[in-house]
This record gives sequence, C-alpha cells and structure tokens, in this order.
Amino acid sequence: MNQNLSVKRAAILATVVGVMAMGVAFPRSSWGQSIIAQQPTLPGSEGKQSTINGVLDLESYTADNGRYFQIHTFSGKAGEAITIELTSSEFDAYLILVDPQQEKIAEDDDGGEGNNARVSVIVPSTGTYTVIVTTDKPEERGRYRLSGREASAEELSLTEASQLNQQVEELYQQGKYSEAIPLAEKALEIRQEIWGEDHLDVATSLNNLALLYQSQGRYPEAEPLYRQALALTKKLFGQDHPDVATSLNNLAALSESQGRYPEAEPLFRQALALTKKLLGQDHPDVAISLNNLAALYESQGRYPEAEPLYRQALALRKKLLGQDHPDVAISLNNLAALYERQGRYPEAEPLFRQALALRKKRLGEDHHHVAISLNNLAILYYMQGRYGEAEPLYRQALALRKKRLGQDHPDVAISLNNLAALYWAQGRYAQAEPLLQQALALRKKLLGQDHPDLAISLNNLAALYWAQGDPTSALNLFSQGLDLEEKNLDYNLVVGSESQKQDYLNTLSGAIDLAISLHLQQDSQNQKAARLALTTILRRKGRILDTTTNSWQRLRQNLTPEDQKPFDQLNDTRAQLAKLYHQGSDNQSLDDYKIQLEKLTKTKQTQEKALLEKSAEFQRTTQVATLKAVQAQLPPDAVLIEFFQYRPFDPKTPPNQRCGRPCSRYVVYTLDSDGRFQGIDLGLAEEIDPLIANFTIAIRNPRIRISQVKDAARELEKAILAPIRAQIGNSNHLIISPDGALNLIPFEALVDKNNQFLIENVTVTYLTSGRDVLRFPVQAPPQQPPVLIADPIFGKPGETVQLAQNPTRSGNWPQRKLLPLPGTRDEAEAIAEILPQAQLRLGRQATEAVIKQVNRPSILHIATHGFFEGNQRVDSLVAGKPLLQSRLSLLNSGLVLAGVQNYQSGNLANVVQDGVLTALEASGLNLYGSELVVLSACETGLGELSQGEGVYGLRRALVLAGSQSQVISLWQVDDQSTKELMVSYYQKLKQGLGRSEAMRQAQLEMQQNQKYQHPYFWAAFINSGNWKPFRSQKSEVRSQKAEVRS
Repeated sequence: MNQNLSVKRAAILATVVGVMAMGVAFPRSSWGQSIIAQQPTLPGSEGKQSTINGVLDLESYTADNGRYFQIHTFSGKAGEAITIELTSSEFDAYLILVDPQQEKIAEDDDGGEGNNARVSVIVPSTGTYTVIVTTDKPEERGRYRLSGREASAEELSLTEASQLNQQVEELYQQGKYSEAIPLAEKALEIRQEIWGEDHLDVATSLNNLALLYQSQGRYPEAEPLYRQALALTKKLFGQDHPDVATSLNNLAALSESQGRYPEAEPLFRQALALTKKLLGQDHPDVAISLNNLAALYESQGRYPEAEPLYRQALALRKKLLGQDHPDVAISLNNLAALYERQGRYPEAEPLFRQALALRKKRLGEDHHHVAISLNNLAILYYMQGRYGEAEPLYRQALALRKKRLGQDHPDVAISLNNLAALYWAQGRYAQAEPLLQQALALRKKLLGQDHPDLAISLNNLAALYWAQGDPTSALNLFSQGLDLEEKNLDYNLVVGSESQKQDYLNTLSGAIDLAISLHLQQDSQNQKAARLALTTILRRKGRILDTTTNSWQRLRQNLTPEDQKPFDQLNDTRAQLAKLYHQGSDNQSLDDYKIQLEKLTKTKQTQEKALLEKSAEFQRTTQVATLKAVQAQLPPDAVLIEFFQYRPFDPKTPPNQRCGRPCSRYVVYTLDSDGRFQGIDLGLAEEIDPLIANFTIAIRNPRIRISQVKDAARELEKAILAPIRAQIGNSNHLIISPDGALNLIPFEALVDKNNQFLIENVTVTYLTSGRDVLRFPVQAPPQQPPVLIADPIFGKPGETVQLAQNPTRSGNWPQRKLLPLPGTRDEAEAIAEILPQAQLRLGRQATEAVIKQVNRPSILHIATHGFFEGNQRVDSLVAGKPLLQSRLSLLNSGLVLAGVQNYQSGNLANVVQDGVLTALEASGLNLYGSELVVLSACETGLGELSQGEGVYGLRRALVLAGSQSQVISLWQVDDQSTKELMVSYYQKLKQGLGRSEAMRQAQLEMQQNQKYQHPYFWAAFINSGNWKPFRSQKSEVRSQKAEVRS
C-alpha cells in the first residue's frame, strides 16, 4: 500500500489450456482433390471398416506452416454416424474433416490412442467429404493408415465433448468466459461419464473448466479442479511430463491471483524447471513460465529479480513467435508495468503503447486484453498527473470489461477502483464515491473476505471519506483494511529470505504514514485514531526482524541432523561472502569482482530461503501485536516510547504533487503499564536531525567540555522528550524504540530542565519495536556456561608490536593497523572471577572459529576491536547491480579476532578463519537461549539505518542469532575505561540487578570518577532487548542438568 489512492495494474499470468484446437490452415484450392485414389467407401458401408495405407513424404502437398498433407474424399449420406481414424508410428497424426461446402466440421490431434487422431460425426448432409491427413508438427513425414467405420454412440458423445472443448478454446481466446463455462461443464460431464475419472481427456476438461472459473474470479471453484487435474496427470504420465508442468503452472497462477505467494512460488519454479528439462530452453512454454515467475516477483516487490525474467520471456517470444504475436504483447505489457511501478515512466510508456497497438491489430478492438492495455496506459498517465489523457482510457477499459466479462468480474472492480482514483485526484469526490463502493461490494462478492484487493478497496474508500471530511467513516474502514493487510502479511512473510520479506513489506509501506496522518493531521484528540496509529506502528515497525528471528528460532528448536548440513552450508557461504567483500577485488577487474559478489549473494539468499521455508513447517501461532498484549509486558514503573519517522499524507493532494523525503517528520507515541497512550508530532526531520548530529559530535569527543555536551544534549531533549514529559510522568524506566538517526544516540546522556543527565533519574532500555516485548515470555534456557573472548593476537607468531598509550577498541581497520588491547585481557579475567563457570579464551584462542562453535551460552562476552565502515563502499558496489541492493549491509560492520593478519587474500578455501567476524556471519551463530551478548568493542551498535527496521549491523545480527539482550557501543571507546565499566556491570548483574539497571548503576559509578565523568567514557554502551534480571549461575547449571536428564 503506497501513499496514493491505490490503483491496480494488470500483469498477465499466462495460464495454459490443456488440449486446444490447433487451427491448422491449408489452401482451400486443394480441397476436393485426391492424391491417392478416391475411396467412396472409406467410412465403411453396412458396418464394415474401410482402410487406406499411405505415406507423407517430400512429394506430398506442403502447407504454409511447413506441414505435409494429403487429401482423401468419400461420399457421405445425411444422418450417417461415422468414425475416421488416422494412425501412424512415425509421426504425430492430425486429422481434418471438411464438408461438401468446403467448411471444416471436425479436426483432431490426439483423440485416438497415443498420438493418433480420431473424429466421429453424424454426417450433416449428403455429398462428397474431404479428409485431410497431416501432422501435428512441421516437416514430419512417414507412413500412416486411414480407416473409416460406423461410429458408436460413445464415440459420438466423445466427439461432441471434443467439439465443445474446441469451442471453449475459441471463446476463451476471445475473452467470452461466461459463454464458454457451460460448454466446458458439459464436456467434462460427458468425458467423466464415458471414461470415468482416470483419463487424459478428463484431466484436460478439469483444467479448462478451472481456468474459466479462475478467469471469472471464481477461485474457490477453480482450485479443487486444478488439484484434481494435477493429481490425475501425474498418475497417468508420472512426474516428468509437459502436462504436469502445465498443471503446476495453472495451480500456481491461481494461488498468485489470490495473493497466496508462498504457495505459488515453488509451483512456478517446478513448472519452469520441468518445462526446460522436457522441452528445452527455446520453447514458448518456457516463456510462459518465465513470465509467470516474474509476475509473482513483481507482486512481492522483488523488482530486480522480476526484470531479467520479463526480458528473457520477451526475447524468447519474439524469437519463436515473431514480433506480432499476441504473447509478445503480454511481455511488452508486463515489462512496462514493472517499469511503471518503479517510477521509470519514460521506459514504460513506449512499451505500453506497443502492447496496445499489437493487441488491437491481432486481437481486435473488443478483446479483453485490449482493456488491460488501456487500463495500464491510463495508470501511467494518472501517476504523471496527465488526467485528461487517462480518463478516456479508463472509461474505455471499464466499458470493454463490462461488455466482454460481464458486470460481475474482478477486472471490472479494478476499472471501477482506478477510475475512482482519477476522480479523487481531481477532487471529484461525488463521482468517485459510488465507484469505490461498487468496487468494494464486487470484491467482497467475488474474492472473499481475505483477498489483498479487498484491503485496497477498504483503504481507498477510507481515504476518500477522509478527503470529504468524514474521519469517523475513514477510521472504521482503515481499521478493517489494515487488519486485512495484517492477515496477509502474516501469511506471506512466513517464507522467503530476509531481503525478500523486506521487498514484500515495501509494497505496503505507506500504512503507518496513513494511520499516523489520520490521527495527528486530521483529529489529534481522537483516541480511536491514536489507538489505530500506535497499533499499526507496533505491527509494522521491526516486522522483518521479528518475523525472521522467529523463523530462525523455530528452525533451531526443531533442528534435525539432516537440517544441520544446509545450516552449515549457509554459514560457509556467508563466510565466503564476508571474506570476498573484505579482501576486495585484488587482481581481478571490478566487474568480475561484482559478479562474484552477486553470485555468492544469490547463493546465500537461496539457501536462506530454503531453510526459512523449512521453518514454516513448524510455524506456531504468535501473539498478535496489540496495545493490550504489549502493555501486559511492561513493568509497573515503565513507559514505552515509540519514535517513528513518517511522511504526512494529505488525501486532498494529487499523488504527483505529494512531498517525499524532505517532508519527513518525527512522531512519538507513548504507552504505559496502565494502558494509557498518546501520540505527538515532534516536527520536521530536517530540523531535528541537525540537533542529533550536534549532540553526536559533542559526546563522541572527550576534548569538548562537558558544559558544551550538556548544551547540545539539552537542545535535543527539548525537541524529542520534553513534549512527552507529562506522559512520562514519574516513570523511572524508559523503554525506548528509536527510529532514524535516533538509533545512534544514548538517551541516558540527554539533559533535562534541571540540567541533569537522564541517567541520574531513569533507567533506559532500547528495543527495535515495542512488539519485541512479546518474545520475552517464551525465552528458551541456555545450553552452555558463559564464554569470554578477549585480547586476541592479531599479528603473526613472534611479531613484536608496540603498545599504544591510550588505545581505543577500533584500531585503524581500513588500513588494517590493529594495536593490542591489554585492557581486554584484564577485563575478561576479572569477569571470569565474577562468573566462575565461564570458559575463557584469550590470545591466540580468541578466534573467529571459537565464536562460531559456541552453542547457546548463557553469556557471550567479546572484547576486541570493532568496526563500522559506513555505507559508501556498499553503495559503490551495488551501483548497476540491483540484486546486491540491501544485501551487503551486514558486511560493513564486525569484530576483529586472532590471526586476522595471517590469512592470504584471494584464498577462499579456509573461509572459517580469516580473523574477521562480520555481522552477516554473526547472524548465523546459535545464540538461541543466550541471555546476554556483550560486544565490548568500538561501534558495535552502528550500522546502516533502515526506517522502521532499526540498524543493520551487529545489533541486528545478534537478535537474529537468538540472543535475548545485547550490550553494544555507539562510538570508538577507550580501552581502559571500557574495562572498568564492564567489570562493574557484571558485578551489578551478580547482585541480581536487571540487565538495564545494572548498566545504569555501572555508568553512574563511572560518572562519579573524576577521570571518566565526561559522557564520552560512560555513555557509549547501551542495553538493547530484555531488561530483566539475569539468572543466577547456580540455577542456570541446575536447569542445564535437568534438561540433560530429561
């Protein structure tokens, strides 16, 4: 859902009819001639069979399509029931019967046994009839036998079914679905009565009737027929047959039409692979499968994956079918629609125009595909504000759809919706409203209560009522529409890699903006509107992280030995990709380097997707993110503070005039443990972000006076927290879910009106989204005691390295200058005294391999150099490589470990030990049940900012890995002060304090130290995730033993 009144494009899924009329053309001038002597008794007289043996060879006639043919004639009497059979073991037989007026009255391809042909007719009039013997494919030759006899009643019935099927095909191609359906139903009834259920012709009729139901939007009636056709085809032919690929394709197309994308994709992929295997790469059916898979990707927002498939399908169709084939128009239309979705209007328009012209030329002005082209070209004009050009096209499309498809058809609802969107953009609300109401009613009637298009209608009608000054009606409809979107999100986000989930969510990205705008821009005092806005934020913000984390956890819970191998393969691929990224292009060209990156990225995504689909088998019902559910997890003294960066939506502003990113604003919603909630607009992001930057610059430099830091902190506090002071009240625990650049600041170091740091009065916990608290009650126990890793030796054995005076825990990673960190050894040894069960790994044992081998430790503490490279290198690498976009963001942050300077660039064999643990690799650790991960290093909380999804870096990786809480840093930290902070932190944990409160007390203690009172020293580390007290080491060991015994 975008911020426009949603319009519906039409990308055509090519559904394949089972057995269809071939329409073979032969010159009429040859009819009535006999190449072999005329046989007037061919059909058989007095019940006897008459037979002719012949040969199709180079001397035979040749049709324009390259097929050889021969002609035979016989005298027929009106009312005779005859059967004519053409059999051959050397070619695929095709038979045509022509009456005395030289009109074709019957034809058949495979009506006989195997590839043989058979027609049965009642002779309509006395005269000379012509039988054309030919082949199914061009240039086929060989011997044949042509025979005629009296037809049985069953044969006549089956011929009637075949003729009905041919009429169905012709009507389908003309878009006359309602006329075709009773004929298809009759054909199926005849075939089932004669053949029973186990016959190819029955499968063909099942498939064709299902296709017609689907074309009419009668999805519940279509699905069981498609499934029967698929099962029957597999039973008759086995798994490897073109008709099986056809059935897979058609069932997938039905699932895609209903928005059931996880079901559709594997079926489309199977159909494509099977078609290529059986028919080769250069076959029209391959183009169909490529087109359909691309259309699915487009529906999911996976545009970079869709485009090459659309291009392949278009090229293949032009090559095999010629420039003027109707299927070429399908590909032109679909590629143009993809460009239009991405705002690539100059590329889309000529393709839309070509598709429209080609369809009019080949299909006629009144074909329903012409309506599709009219609709799509109109959308393009609408999006560009060319309303005068769009309206007549919308009107034509609507009229044509009603004429060809009838009043009750999903495509008619599309046209009603889109024409209404045009009127709405022009302020013609009175004309738009009845059209939107009709579209809504039609979708409810035809598509059912859960179809994604129903959500579009609900949200569009809501926006119209909003524009007309009726917020009450708008709010009711928005609530319904967003609930339905949520249901479809739950279904479609179950499978797919993390990046694919994000692509799909992006297609609905405007939902939060709409909900917030309806509340704060329209009726800020309306509690129902506030509830809807906050509920929508809780449902959508951090959704991909939450969904993906839950999927990995389900898989880890149910991991079998068979599953472990693909898990290990995925981690190996991640390691290869990380090493390739950090070693750079070396001696190869940049283009070759990017190709390698793209190949490994694609492999990683495929492996992730396969595993996450496996996790769907263990899907459990998760708690719905409601205000009541989140409120129930909040401590009595706490308040949840949800920040969000949104773009205001004004329903009266035309889509091409809306302000984009420059108009982004910060909003904050609060929710306390008593259930009270409120939202406030904080102002433009371009005014608040500089305050964030000033504060960040000041706090990260210990040379800037504390008074200056406080001034910057106070200015920012006045902008983002002072407006909600009344809502915070006496709460002493702030559970903060930041957004945008707010993810990069320690709220503890903001300054209140009394010139006090916030840490002096409140505890602060950080979440990606308030919905995170719903995971806390279902945490699993750890399986391993604490693991402490510190003081890695970065250089080669025997190498002497001079110690720095006051090292930071970042070194100079771009130049690979990494100084020793003696404070980390002291830190780990001191913590080991506090946690006597801990496993200590120091020096050359502080390796990447050790970390990757941990198995759900209760605590994982890593003290070393950390880094965040920024996004500049990623941005340069993804340029021109859209499939890399957003796929490399977990590679530009990480931890440096022992042996980093030993590995050889370019050698991908030893991928486990290159001495760098990137965030991507960290996401594959098994930390399910780990209660705390501490990254005692520089910049471990930094990463690529993603609106609504937090920070793509080590912080995100550790959540994906399953850890309950994380301690991370926001800047380059001092080695010695960090050591003292961490030791104090663990002492507080040992005393039974909660994880966030323990950090607060350790930071307050450090603040009292004259040496470290600057917030640079004490404010760098934040606690993210579960804030509750840590389990005692004693109870932890008992629970482990109990688990082993059970």
